[in-house]
Amino acid sequence: MSNVIVIGAGPMGLAAAHRAATEGHEVHIIEADDRPGGMAAHFDFGGLSIERFYHFVCKSDTATFALMDELGIGDKMRWTPTSMAYYMKGKIHPWGDPLSLLSFPHLSLISKLRTGLQMFLTTKRKNFASIESLTARQWLEQGSGKAVYDTLWKRLMELKFYGLSDDISASWIATRVKRVGSSRRSIFQEELGYIDGGTQTLVDALVGAFVKKGGNLHLSTLAERVETVDQRVTGVTAGGRFFAADAVISTIPTPLVSNLVPDLPPEWQEKYDAIRNIGVVCVLLKLKRSVTPNFWLNIVDPDIEIPGLIEFSNLRPVGDTIVYVPYYMPAMQPKWKWTNKQFVEQAFGYIQHINPTIENDDLVDTTVGRLRYAQPVCEPNFRNKLPPIQTPIVGLQIADTCYYYPEDRGVAESIRYGQMMALSVPESLKVATPISG
Repeated sequence: MSNVIVIGAGPMGLAAAHRAATEGHEVHIIEADDRPGGMAAHFDFGGLSIERFYHFVCKSDTATFALMDELGIGDKMRWTPTSMAYYMKGKIHPWGDPLSLLSFPHLSLISKLRTGLQMFLTTKRKNFASIESLTARQWLEQGSGKAVYDTLWKRLMELKFYGLSDDISASWIATRVKRVGSSRRSIFQEELGYIDGGTQTLVDALVGAFVKKGGNLHLSTLAERVETVDQRVTGVTAGGRFFAADAVISTIPTPLVSNLVPDLPPEWQEKYDAIRNIGVVCVLLKLKRSVTPNFWLNIVDPDIEIPGLIEFSNLRPVGDTIVYVPYYMPAMQPKWKWTNKQFVEQAFGYIQHINPTIENDDLVDTTVGRLRYAQPVCEPNFRNKLPPIQTPIVGLQIADTCYYYPEDRGVAESIRYGQMMALSVPESLKVATPISG
């Protein structure tokens, strides 16, 4: 058995550490934050324990269900009938089922039939290898038509990826369509899930099981450098002290890897540095009344600079109306420097524009979260751009959420990849050349 250090206590890091401890290794988690959970961590929002950044569960998230069963919290899974809509030209239009599609007023009948067929077939495909070389725009225009892309997708993609919207992989967007589109009670009813008590329930169970197996969790401890001798891991310097290790699993964002592991060959550092990321400023609002009946409201309006609203309380009942308002943008955008107050005022103004019955005194509480590296930019053939998980340094594995490609960020993929890296520790200690992830 080996001494293993996991850098990062998000879902992937926790899953890796728990599995490594289960395999009998001595494991230390190093986390810069003051709490475990990463993007899935909760905070106290005026007496309500809620995720910093919204999460939902789909029926294909088998890795989540298996881990919850293993931890004895399988009975905490809950399912809710949910809905999606578009806000366009001053009105909210239902979306996501055949009747909504046919009644949608801003597409021709041919466009409706083409988009319905493309989305349906996407949910049935086993893989997307045949469209891997296409951009999302090319794939959507080929299948549904240019009018559909311009009406439903163009504005959303521009607000999510700014000038990079035409670089996004078709496989990435198709996989998102499949994941959500397959999570249904019937062809007429979407059904998404949540964990009773929120993702903190899973985080707490993972941490508790990890510690019970002898694991060590070091919070508020910044990983400064992965130490090596002769291209082999010796440990990690973090929080001003040295942690000896035979193996290291890094789950931090890839843009931070070059500084963390300066002993990587230059060509490897260049590969990590070349992976592009979009940041997010996420405004969280607590309101006295609901904005819409929908969980997800896509927004296509030239005067509204957000791609949508996530009314989380329409998924997980929490007693109040909870709305997440995400602003995606590269951190070099001037708007990134806005104050929290500016973001809150604009977001609440958008909500009042969409639902004029919302009054100023309906706003109960607000907070703003920021992540500099929130959304990987996955272009066509993105998998070929990623370095292998096993690095040229013996004992060192590196991955973050971009490795889930073509899947998007999600707890289930975090669990799957974390467990996979933990089980690969013995192999990582033997190899002298990279193994594929």
